[in-house]
Amino acid sequence: MRKQEKDGIIFYVFESLDGLATHAIFTRHGGVSPDPWRSLNVGKTVGDEAGRVDVNRLRAFSSLGRDQDSRYDVWQVHGVNVAAADVPRPHQPPLPRVDAVITDQPAVTLFMRFADCVPILLVDPVRKAVGLVHAGWMGTVEGILLHAVKAMEARYGSRPANMLAAIGPSIGPDHYQIGPQVSEKVRQAFGEESPAVLAVRSGSMHFDLWQANRLLLERVGIRKVEVAGICTACEVEDFYSHRAEKGRTGRFGALIALPA
Repeated sequence: MRKQEKDGIIFYVFESLDGLATHAIFTRHGGVSPDPWRSLNVGKTVGDEAGRVDVNRLRAFSSLGRDQDSRYDVWQVHGVNVAAADVPRPHQPPLPRVDAVITDQPAVTLFMRFADCVPILLVDPVRKAVGLVHAGWMGTVEGILLHAVKAMEARYGSRPANMLAAIGPSIGPDHYQIGPQVSEKVRQAFGEESPAVLAVRSGSMHFDLWQANRLLLERVGIRKVEVAGICTACEVEDFYSHRAEKGRTGRFGALIALPA
């Protein structure tokens, strides 16, 4: 990943997606929110004032030259449903309850919010389509990423062999301790590959969301994968982390769109 700054907004882009999609993983820098949401909080469900969040979202979109009226965002529910965005979403409730969005329309900007879960960007440069996925432990083991790829295949004729994927900043394996019920679900989902995504550290079981989602991408035939390798729980000066900040925090944004 490469760090960039525009008008005080600091964000990261994936080098593998250069020229293929307008995209960004925003940090928490450059907004107007006070502590504990300091400062580019784009989430309206964490106690911050809606007016400040609106300013932050506008600043984020403007830093990439995207009109906020092009936004398609959703209510993320840790499920496996996928929405296809043919037009921008009207900026009032109700939001679609999904955890992946896809589009082949350059006038649409896909947008989601994160604070430890994994942002995953999908790009099909052949069929000119993109996707954005929200994957926590539940979405990962239930295969939200696989549902998103299959939706792009069905709707746009995408072929996984032509697609690229990018796994953004999220909680890393060193900090992602899980209990026995979750670890059993991981074993059920990954089978003989479970040792690659589960490890005992200091007497506790830990889950590697980065490797898990990379394995899922490989399962469907996507081999071109860039992994940020940035742990949100380690980097709370730059990113929000629900776990490291004990829930008193904001949400950073992820954005992707086809070039206009």
